[in-house]
Amino acid sequence: MNASTINPEEVAKFEAMAAEWWSPNGKFKPLHKFNPTRLDYIITHICAQFNRLRSAPDCLKGVNILDIGCGGGLLCEPLTRLGASVTGIDVTEVNIKVASLHAEQEGLNIDYKVISSEELVKTKTTFDVVLNMEVVEHVGDVELFMKSCGQLVKPGGLMFYATLNRTAKSYLLAILGAEYILRWLPTGTHDWHKFLTPQELTDYLTLNGMHNIDTAGMSFMPLTGKWNLSKDLGVNYIGLAQKQYD
Repeated sequence: MNASTINPEEVAKFEAMAAEWWSPNGKFKPLHKFNPTRLDYIITHICAQFNRLRSAPDCLKGVNILDIGCGGGLLCEPLTRLGASVTGIDVTEVNIKVASLHAEQEGLNIDYKVISSEELVKTKTTFDVVLNMEVVEHVGDVELFMKSCGQLVKPGGLMFYATLNRTAKSYLLAILGAEYILRWLPTGTHDWHKFLTPQELTDYLTLNGMHNIDTAGMSFMPLTGKWNLSKDLGVNYIGLAQKQYD
C-alpha cells in the first residue's frame, strides 16, 4: 500500500463545511479574520526575497506560487490579483469546485487541482513559493507531507508555513476556547495531539533541505477583533524557510 498524507476523517470534516468558504461570518470566520495578517506576511517576504516593490499593484508578477490545501481559495485569489501565477491543490474535491467557481466569477485564472502534495511531486513540477498554511495539523503522515512540500520548492525558493503550537495555552484557547466555548470553529476541527511545536517543524524543514528564516506568533486582539504578528508562539505561529541549493 502506498504511503499517503491524506487523512479521510479530516477530508470529511472539510467536505461538510465547504459551501461556507467565502462566507465571512460562516464556519471559516476565523480564517477570514486572520487572512489579512498572513497575506501581508507572505507578500512582504516574497517581495523582499525577489526584490519587488511591495506597493506595486503587480508586485508578484512572474512568481509561481503553490498553495497546498488551498480550500476555497482565500489565499490564491488575492495573490493572483497581485500578478502571481497561482496553483491551488486540495484533496477535497468539493473545495476545489467551490474555489474554481468563485475564481471564475471573479474573472481570475487560477490552476486548481484535486491532488495531494506527494502526488504532485511525481509530476516533477517545482515552484518559487510553496504555501503550507494551516494544513500540517490535518495530514495523516507529517513526515511524508513535509518531505513532499520541500520537494515542490525550487532551490532558492520559499516555503511559508502556519500552524498551531502544542502547548497548554493552545489547548485552552484553540480547543476549549475556540471550539467549545466561543464556537468559532465546529467542535472537533482540531486534534491538539497533532499540533507541532516550532522546533519540531523546524526539524522537519532542516531534514528536507530547508533553512528556516523567520518564525512569528499570531495573536488575536480582542479589543480590535484583529490578528497581529507577535513574539508569542504559544498558540498560532507563522514563518518561512528557504530551499537550499544542492
